[in-house]
Amino acid sequence: MKNQFKWSFLFLLLFSFACNKSIELQPKANSSEMPGWEKTLNPFLEDMELGIKTSYTTGNIVLSTGNWTFNDAMIGTSTSDKKTGTKSARIRNSGKLTLLSDKTNGVGTVSIKHAAYGADASSTWQLWYSTNAGATYTQAGATITSVAGGLVTASFTLNISGGVRIEIRKVSGGTNRINIDEIAMTDNGTVTPPATLGKKFLFDAKHGQTAGNADWVIDQDNNTPQQIPTPLQSTVTSSTSGTYWTGGISSWGIALAKMGHTVHTLSSSASLTYGNTANSMDLMNYDVFVVDEPNTLFTAAEKTAMLQFVQNGGGLFIVGNHNGSDRNSDGYDAPAIWNNFFSSNGVVANPFGFTFDLQNLSGTTTNRATTTTNPILNGTQGSVASIQYNSGTSMTMNPTANSSVTGLIWKSGVTKNNNNVFCLSSTYGTGRVVALGDSSPTDDGTGASGDLLYDGWSLYGHSKLMLNASLWLSE
Repeated sequence: MKNQFKWSFLFLLLFSFACNKSIELQPKANSSEMPGWEKTLNPFLEDMELGIKTSYTTGNIVLSTGNWTFNDAMIGTSTSDKKTGTKSARIRNSGKLTLLSDKTNGVGTVSIKHAAYGADASSTWQLWYSTNAGATYTQAGATITSVAGGLVTASFTLNISGGVRIEIRKVSGGTNRINIDEIAMTDNGTVTPPATLGKKFLFDAKHGQTAGNADWVIDQDNNTPQQIPTPLQSTVTSSTSGTYWTGGISSWGIALAKMGHTVHTLSSSASLTYGNTANSMDLMNYDVFVVDEPNTLFTAAEKTAMLQFVQNGGGLFIVGNHNGSDRNSDGYDAPAIWNNFFSSNGVVANPFGFTFDLQNLSGTTTNRATTTTNPILNGTQGSVASIQYNSGTSMTMNPTANSSVTGLIWKSGVTKNNNNVFCLSSTYGTGRVVALGDSSPTDDGTGASGDLLYDGWSLYGHSKLMLNASLWLSE
């Protein structure tokens, strides 16, 4: 059993660590390796992409930043709606958008993209804020005028500590409408993040990621993965622990959140689609799709969706596991499930130029590509000198099927060729793919009660590899 092996290996690892100080550890939150903005940034970005509200009737709506009340407002998806992405809020008459929870770390600045809807005449609106849980509100800054054309950004400086919630009020009345999109807030006293931030990551929990002792999700409530992690991402700070959320790969999600990216979960009740505007979790709404050790087969429609997603510029992070790792006893483990996707997708055989081997391998390797410029091995999160496998498998590359496939890390002691590959990258269409043969390096050792998990995230170059690869995939 994989977990029994890990108990033995953990003892040996601890003993080795006591004798050898050269083991590579993930930098702490106050490490000098972290960029200055990351130490202070608490991201809050509402892009409306999760929202579904097709009428102006007053009602509450769940968005990525929490619950909002839309009064005489809806989610607009038409060609006349001015938007970044596929959706924006549309307000008419004297409607308003009200955040129903506090941003707990105060607010330094607020920026809001806005424009008049379609060819409507100009309208005016105001930003209001509350420091007493919505009992009373105060206007922030000046009244803003939205005109026809593309979205422009209105900025407000609040510099208020403690809990703050906001409300956007259309004050000009009348039938002319305005679009509101990408509401961003920083912590009180923080800096503005670099413009390259703000990518969206979707973590798969629809394909048996919690079967058996597995816990390959960023967050779950009462053992059920939810679309939006709780506590809300807006409460994550630079000092937040990686186990702030409950999930075996929560540290991965928290690390991305600290960088200013948005992370969501594709829950078991959701649909895996590409190009379905009625699905708030459609892959078109995301930059990267992370699938950590699936335990159920992908349907034909899901395979097509993933291929279209990558072909049109999306990033796919593929994580496998060892042969025989069938956690739900349905006859398929992760290597078989991925190989089935590669060989039977109805579109193209071996689209990414590799397949998973049916092996069960363990060990530590420093046998990596010698390049010093590869952004996955030598990215902004640090250089990946070594990784460890605890019952994982290797991969075989096939450059004839896809000439872009590139080996990054191999089994210890082997020649760096098309065989015995532990980690690789590839491209397909305008999108990118990274594949890893073991789920152990992604595991942060915490999750649902009763699951046997082991901290691999903070050891060796694991967290650096995962984060460098995530950022490369999002470009």
